[in-house]
Amino acid sequence: MTIEELRTECEMYQTELETVISTDINAAIERGVNIAAYHARIGLMLAEAKLLARKKKSSEISEVVISIAKQNYLSSKAQNALVDSIASEELFYVDWLDRLNSMCVHQLDLIRSIISKEKEEMKYQNFNG
Repeated sequence: MTIEELRTECEMYQTELETVISTDINAAIERGVNIAAYHARIGLMLAEAKLLARKKKSSEISEVVISIAKQNYLSSKAQNALVDSIASEELFYVDWLDRLNSMCVHQLDLIRSIISKEKEEMKYQNFNG
């Protein structure tokens, strides 16, 4: 998977997850099914983004960091910052996908609450009816 493919899918999932969740029980269930699928896909994309970041870091470390470290002393904190800056775009997608993953979990929790509320209201109506 390329950075461009990650960007395109992240934008699509971001837009979808920003959509307001309906309180209609059937719409909430349908949305829950969709979000469960998004959650699985986003998990895979997150792993792939981490892989891209690790590959970028490892390919550039030997060229950049080692040559700088040999010429001048760099603290481990400075070396880590330099390594992270090498893969800043890849790490951006790691962070974004991590947030999308979290959004899926929170929305599934909200949908579960909507369904539970509806079930309780149905029980109450049947009890009083």
